[in-house]
Amino acid sequence: MDKLLKATHEGELVIGESLLNCYVLEDGKRVISGSAVFRAFGRTKRGRKKDEVRVLNMPSFIDANNLQPFINEELRGVLKQIDYLDIKGKPNSGYEAVIIPLLCDVYLQARQEKVLKSAQLPLAQASEILVRSLSKIGIMALVDEATGYQYDRENDELQKILKRYISEELLPWKKRFPDEFYREIFRLNNWYFTTPEINKAGRPGIIGTWTKKFIYQPLPKGVLQALLQRTSRNEKGKLKHKLHQNLTREEGIDHLNKQIVSVVTLMNVSDNWKQFEKLWNKKFGQQELFNDETASMIEPKKIEDKGTIELSDFNVKLKKGLSFNPKKKE
Repeated sequence: MDKLLKATHEGELVIGESLLNCYVLEDGKRVISGSAVFRAFGRTKRGRKKDEVRVLNMPSFIDANNLQPFINEELRGVLKQIDYLDIKGKPNSGYEAVIIPLLCDVYLQARQEKVLKSAQLPLAQASEILVRSLSKIGIMALVDEATGYQYDRENDELQKILKRYISEELLPWKKRFPDEFYREIFRLNNWYFTTPEINKAGRPGIIGTWTKKFIYQPLPKGVLQALLQRTSRNEKGKLKHKLHQNLTREEGIDHLNKQIVSVVTLMNVSDNWKQFEKLWNKKFGQQELFNDETASMIEPKKIEDKGTIELSDFNVKLKKGLSFNPKKKE
């Protein structure tokens, strides 16, 4: 006998006035208890009567002979009862949660074809109520919410992504960003460019913010935040290492390189910075750029008593840099 899977999460799914016991098993399968399936349709478990035309080896909630033509292969695939252990380790049985909307389809189709018996009409009415709030995908989401599995699922998915992207060890420094990346930034902003200008000492601070937005932000959700958390800072609050040194050699660095190529390509076909941003937003979507710390550096300040706007020091320097014309003589 195979070992029974144990439920890792459990809860009660509220549908109308019914509370349906639902579970998520160790293998991620969403399950509705057998008794809950009957409650969903306002029924109680019963035995088979001798004078009823029933189909053997079918659950009693769907074994009526007049319902058989409406049972498709998808429903047949989930009619097998699942035995499992609940959170406390007590044996229980039920069915895959998706069985609920599939059963609704059977009763609604049978009613449409006018083959239901009078005793079955309430089941069609119950199906109509259920189907308004359920779907094959929606039932899983509702079970996840009721059991709290959605939070563990999201965290598990994030951890899987971070494991693929974030390196356990700090990679040795290697130049990842080509000169062309910085050359294009200078060109699109009409800044004077020489190769020494792209060195860290001569590089405008805004370039670091732009690099996070246009290069790192499009990586899978959570990766940039993890990189910032993993990268230590010096006494002045500046990063001691490059963010890419915390990426994995395979998937992390590979995605970074592809993102750099994509961004440089958009820069190459742009005539100015505004046009590049428009193209980037079209391709990658508007992303959240600033946190509270960087926002306070960049956003202008309003002087209430004078009713005027004062540029931050950052914006003063940026405005000066943007207005610089190397061809104009002092």
